[in-house]
Amino acid sequence: MRKHHPKNERVKRDYFSFLEAARRKAQKSVDRVAADIAAFEASIGYRDFAAFRIEWAKAFKRKLEEQVNPVTGKPLAKATVHSRLMNVKAFLFWLAGQPRYRSRISYSDADYFNPSANDSRIATARRNRAAPTLEQIRHTIGLMPSGSDIEKRDRALMAFAILTGARDDAIASLSLGNVDIDKRFVLQDARTVRTKNRKTIDTWFFPVGDELEAIVTEWVQYLTSAKLFGPADPLFPATDVAPDIDGLFKRRGLSRRHWKNADVIRRIFREAFEAAGLPYFNPHSFRKTLALHGERTCRTPEEFKAWSQNLGHENVLTTFTSYGEVSHHRQAEILDGLRTQGATSADGKPDGKPDGKTIKLVLDHLRTVA
Repeated sequence: MRKHHPKNERVKRDYFSFLEAARRKAQKSVDRVAADIAAFEASIGYRDFAAFRIEWAKAFKRKLEEQVNPVTGKPLAKATVHSRLMNVKAFLFWLAGQPRYRSRISYSDADYFNPSANDSRIATARRNRAAPTLEQIRHTIGLMPSGSDIEKRDRALMAFAILTGARDDAIASLSLGNVDIDKRFVLQDARTVRTKNRKTIDTWFFPVGDELEAIVTEWVQYLTSAKLFGPADPLFPATDVAPDIDGLFKRRGLSRRHWKNADVIRRIFREAFEAAGLPYFNPHSFRKTLALHGERTCRTPEEFKAWSQNLGHENVLTTFTSYGEVSHHRQAEILDGLRTQGATSADGKPDGKPDGKTIKLVLDHLRTVA
């Protein structure tokens, strides 16, 4: 049975090059697109893309809707189906403009990969993601052991994550030279640090607790003084694993290697929260914790703008819309408060309308983000 089509392979290679060079997609994103196009190609029996038929798109959509997640045994999530369809749609749209294809495929053909309007709304809906409170994070870190080198590293990693709000993959690739403890400063240099969209970010420690700063400070001093690490060595080294006399692989301590990805960091978070008797909060949830804390702490739009920049956001609205959702519990409290204000207004008492100072703050904020 045919497993590839030479003509398809050539045009796919051109498309992947286009995504990398012109659209500046990361290799990981291109690999995801390649997998989705390969699934579509398999569904049509590896026939020539130039012979495209609308029925192919319809059949591919039905196949995705019927497909089952091999891990959970449940149908694929609407978001997964939506993402795969959009990747194939974008490929066909690009294909319609290429020589040898433009006479066979029209741009409107790509629209047949659109899921239903209801499925699209479900797939793209913003959902309230749980985030730990600062108290939960401090409690969890306080229970973490710090006897061995690996335990010291894991505890310092958790403290560093809430102090900086850095993403897990960035933390995995940070070196000692990226951190200035005296200035409470971290340079997430995109030349060496795996930041999102490879953007260089200047980060100062968030004011979330002296005890957390002390843990990170002690860790950096331990690496430089006791382990003789230099600026190019990892801030959070990978574990050194080697076989013992019985041929079994065991952890021997710290290596001088960076982690290749953030998988181990997520495992550290999971084990720490489980040991504390709390549900698992992934590393990215700490960024939401910081965004919510900033909304309560910052007193002026300028302060919140600085807080937002410290998270790596160029636009303060990103912090509001991506991380600043009001929790269900807090939403109820706010509405109860507004209901109380309305009642006092009917009694002739202060009606809760914003005063001049509040209005000025809002207007200043709007000018800042405009």
